[in-house]
Amino acid sequence: MDRDRPKVPLLELLKAAGNGRCADCGAPDPEWASYKLGIFVCLNCSGIHRNLPQISRVKSLRLDFWENDLIEFMKKHGNLCAKAKYEAKVPPYYYIPQACDCLVLKEQWIRAKYEREEFVATRVCQDPCSAGSHEGFLWKRGRESRQFQKRRFLLSAREGMLKYYTKETKGPKAIISIEKLNVMFQTEKIQHAHGLQITYKTNGQTRNLFVYHESGKEIVDWFNAIRAARYHYLRTTFPTVPESELVPRITRNYVKEGYMEKTGPKQKETFKVRWFSLDSQERNLLYFKNPLDAFALGQIFIGRMDEGYEVRAGLPQGVCVKKRKPGITMVTPTREFLFICENDKEQREWIDALNGVIAQPLTG
Repeated sequence: MDRDRPKVPLLELLKAAGNGRCADCGAPDPEWASYKLGIFVCLNCSGIHRNLPQISRVKSLRLDFWENDLIEFMKKHGNLCAKAKYEAKVPPYYYIPQACDCLVLKEQWIRAKYEREEFVATRVCQDPCSAGSHEGFLWKRGRESRQFQKRRFLLSAREGMLKYYTKETKGPKAIISIEKLNVMFQTEKIQHAHGLQITYKTNGQTRNLFVYHESGKEIVDWFNAIRAARYHYLRTTFPTVPESELVPRITRNYVKEGYMEKTGPKQKETFKVRWFSLDSQERNLLYFKNPLDAFALGQIFIGRMDEGYEVRAGLPQGVCVKKRKPGITMVTPTREFLFICENDKEQREWIDALNGVIAQPLTG
């Protein structure tokens, strides 16, 4: 009985400002705490803290016994106190992971904050132009061979370019403008815990590069270096745009990805399985033969409803399909695109995602 008494005041601390969400990823209702740092964290982040015993020690708020002196320590500290100390100088381009993000992003964020103390007030912040310069080797998936090979990459925010080389004695294989560049973690798609997808526009098409590095720190450094270069470009090009509008445009994830089946313009062709990626910023639904293809087979622009764009559940009358699976009709001013989803859940998610893009105001 006595061992349970401390839990009541401890759980009451979760009601204090800032403590109701994980200090590291923002997940709601944390049930763990680091009694060395004085922060409340979620189960997933507690596992990362457990691997850093020199700087953090964790206990369950409900399952473990808490001594009175530890409870007093938690009272005097808390998430807002830790944030003021360890996140005093987080650069605007540095990506702060959310609960839904991959493990390597959360792990390196936690290590950067508490282990390396990269963002404490005494640190001198790099300017975006300097931070947006990086050089090193990444494992890149070959467009034809589909094997990952070591390639040298060179990023320069000052030049506004990302280059990569296949041979040291020759010039760059590709020179990519920072203006057209995007980067996102794709650990499941690439099937590597440090998998990164780099996309850019070339000759009117979206080109995909799939890369990884053995080191979690190095791949996250690359990710944030590209973000710094993008931020430098955006800040220089649009000097009057508020930070709150600029930062979300540095990089982006696809709103939704996955397999659907698609037929042709006559609506009589065989439905074929395709991999789809929905880019809300570009308002494009891209489709590929395989998830790791370098180029899309095609793309569908998604405008506003008042321009004639609409998403409907189901397929038009008269369209014959062998499989009894839920369909989607994407109406555009020039044609209707027909898709078949694997199940009702996928159909709902795709309809919601597509409607979200249609509802967005056009920009640029």
